[in-house]
Amino acid sequence: MKKFAILGLGTFGMGLAKALTEKGAEVIAVDRNMHRVEEIQDYVSVAVRLDSTDENALISQGIHEVDVAIVCIGEDFESNLLTSVLLKQLGVPLVITRATRPVEEKILNAVGIDRVVIPEQEVSERLAYSLMHPQLNDILYLAGHITLAELNAPKFFVNKSLEELKLRTKYGVNLVIIRRPDKQTEEGETTAPGEQVLIPGADTVIQENDIRVGVGRKEDINKFLSAG
Repeated sequence: MKKFAILGLGTFGMGLAKALTEKGAEVIAVDRNMHRVEEIQDYVSVAVRLDSTDENALISQGIHEVDVAIVCIGEDFESNLLTSVLLKQLGVPLVITRATRPVEEKILNAVGIDRVVIPEQEVSERLAYSLMHPQLNDILYLAGHITLAELNAPKFFVNKSLEELKLRTKYGVNLVIIRRPDKQTEEGETTAPGEQVLIPGADTVIQENDIRVGVGRKEDINKFLSAG
């Protein structure tokens, strides 16, 4: 079982702690505010009030031994930054830190934090993408500017091979998965589960109702979406 530490129990941290617990993770929830600690204690493995900028306090609670630490201190960037750096110095394998502004993201990246997230920005961008591209099912931001997009195959892709479509040459996007729907009778009963093609080859032909999953740079994914 993976062990997580959530440091900072605002709306984002609280929701993340509950979601991870529901998915079977062991979660240590940390905040300076005792009211927030009491609010989360019935949902997580351990809830503790402490100053996350205190190295000894972190060690005393075994936070240096977690697999992943997520720092969600949104109202105090100095504490957010110091906590993140301390966790890296203590040897936490993966430190993810919330930023509230692009300038904070730059600072956190500069000091070597493994991953920086701006939740509000990601939500607004995903909504904008879905409004502009109705065929888009989901979009995820990976490391740096790498983006993964899942969308329905447009009609002009159907019955063409990947070699014909030349997605990498035209758009700079690698198609990594094709998901095909379940086979059903006219009455809607499933007769066979849908096929999933991992790393499709150049001779793979796009079928009607295929769902494509592509990965590439953010600007290339934009071109890819505009094409379909």
